[in-house]
Amino acid sequence: MKIVFTGGGTGGHFYPIIAVVQKVNEIIDKDNILGAKLYYFSDSPYDKEMLVENGLLFEEVKAGKMRTYFSFKNFTDIFKMFFGVLNALYKLFSIYPDVVFGKGGYASFPTILAARILRIPVIIHESDSVPGRVNKWAGRFANKVAISFKEAADYFPLDKIAWTGHPIREEIQKSAPRGEALEYFKLESNLPVILILGGSQGAELINNVVLDALPRLVNNYQIIHQTGVNNFKNVEAQSKVVLGDKEEKARYMPYPFLNPLAMKMAAGVASIIVSRAGSALFEISSWGVPSILVPITNSNGDHQKKNAFSYAHVGGCNVIVEINMTANILISEIDRIVNDKNVWDFMSKNAKAYNKPDAAMKIAKELVDIALAHEK
Repeated sequence: MKIVFTGGGTGGHFYPIIAVVQKVNEIIDKDNILGAKLYYFSDSPYDKEMLVENGLLFEEVKAGKMRTYFSFKNFTDIFKMFFGVLNALYKLFSIYPDVVFGKGGYASFPTILAARILRIPVIIHESDSVPGRVNKWAGRFANKVAISFKEAADYFPLDKIAWTGHPIREEIQKSAPRGEALEYFKLESNLPVILILGGSQGAELINNVVLDALPRLVNNYQIIHQTGVNNFKNVEAQSKVVLGDKEEKARYMPYPFLNPLAMKMAAGVASIIVSRAGSALFEISSWGVPSILVPITNSNGDHQKKNAFSYAHVGGCNVIVEINMTANILISEIDRIVNDKNVWDFMSKNAKAYNKPDAAMKIAKELVDIALAHEK
């Protein structure tokens, strides 16, 4: 049995693939499937350690990015895409997998097209309420289309859709016990904790507003802030300036990136989460923590805003659009949710109800079933 996984470019594509791979490996071990090989095709390995840990063999396939705006890079990327498809065809033909799983993103295009040409079965998963261009195209011929948001069903053939929810890695699907998390971060037990997540790359707008609000926030809250690796030094330096000699300055803890253990601990102690509205909202939902989502304004098909309002509609979060994202509004919303137990309990209950914890296993079973049937 051979399965190829493809996608990439961001953690929003990579980590759900890892979640599905973890469940595929579970099935392989449980059912004693011999000779199984799992591959990851993308333009970069993204996280080499995680690939090794999960038994994924990396195959580099260059991919060009077709931007929706004018850029001279579009011309050079056409050639990258062409040679990427040829490379994917050669590598797929050499391996000849039983099924290909596509997570979307420009990096998945060469492999999905090559699979189409070679008539290899394809399953795709769409994380957003509005699919990206690659998944929208691939949905026309894919054997199955798994979706995180039921609203995405409008963009695909109805007979192929499965509303599975979003695959979440095992190591962060459940938050840590509060006592362990308090000890891990050395936090005060009597003060609420705000967890700030800007996505794997961080979010400059959220970072800037948090810095503006910081002198007031540390009076009543402890803050765990994932800044993004590229933004960390700048945010850390600015925080030292804005907090100055405040006694409470130790209550602010910036981190460039939260690894799975740190994320699990942060989820276990968070009273509220401030985040973008990508796939992180499904992790937040699995933890049952109320959140404030700040969708990116100019995302593909305005998908982040639609993601956020879909989640808000069921009562799991509140939404602040970018144009309204100021220190005063952020503080006001945090205070309103954290200081009203009825509001907090209502949002927490709805967040938990929104979660579909078996998404990764559902997709993994379908992949294995197709792969084993294709082998015969």
